[in-house]
Amino acid sequence: MGAALRRHGWSYLFVLPTFALFVVFTLLPVVQAFALSLQSARIASSEWVGMANFVTLAEDPVFRQALGNTVLYSLVVVAAQLTLALVVASLIQPLGRKSQTFYRALFYLPLVNSAILVAMVWRWIFNPNPYGLANTVLGVLGIEPFRWIGSSDQALAAVILSAVLTIPGGGVVLYSAAMGALPRELYEAAEVEGAGPLTKWWYITVPLLKPTTLYLLVVYTILAFQVFERVYVMTNGGGPNNATITIVQLVYSTAFQFGRYGLASAMAVVLFIMAVAVAVVQFRSLRSDVEY
Repeated sequence: MGAALRRHGWSYLFVLPTFALFVVFTLLPVVQAFALSLQSARIASSEWVGMANFVTLAEDPVFRQALGNTVLYSLVVVAAQLTLALVVASLIQPLGRKSQTFYRALFYLPLVNSAILVAMVWRWIFNPNPYGLANTVLGVLGIEPFRWIGSSDQALAAVILSAVLTIPGGGVVLYSAAMGALPRELYEAAEVEGAGPLTKWWYITVPLLKPTTLYLLVVYTILAFQVFERVYVMTNGGGPNNATITIVQLVYSTAFQFGRYGLASAMAVVLFIMAVAVAVVQFRSLRSDVEY
């Protein structure tokens, strides 16, 4: 250990700048958030209150609604995005190399757009007046217009639907690249045994893509937990009767509109613990390697 450290210790100088940035801009803010969650912190003062902020959250119906909305949004959106990415990548894979490149770029390009701009487009689509695109299409079909984001009963569904209908370009690219690296011998052997396309896809492609699925599942879950701009833009920060409010949206309003930094930090800590717990469960359920 000592000899290895003397021989290769100088190499740690190369990672020191990145590690210092990680400590200053990531690790220390997380530690500070944990410390603030135990205080009644405002701009000019702070007081140690222990677990009082977490008790307040447990008794707050708005936080419970934000928690439920965040969990529901994450469950539906993550499942839909993973399925869509896998299906679209599977449809692209049999095409020629130029066609694959074209469709990968086509599905990935929307990711370079501003998230705010995308949310503004969806806000116009689900506008409750007759000039919203969704209601215009329903009108052509002879269906009465919906209230969409103008209704406390339909606003969350509209936000979730907007996320589901957005093809996850990053997932399509990763799945497509992973499919290109799968061993062809397995498919040839399956064809000799008389397996059809769907059988090969289900028993060979899907299991061998488990590492990619695990990565996308963890990343998409964390992104879903952090949803903010879509809710903020589409429903003005929570919608009618807080119908679409999420934890991150509530953290923002509690900290920067009401100045209750301690309570907002407690919400962030709850969200952090949720993300870690879900990631651990996901790793334990999908970490097994598939070997043939």
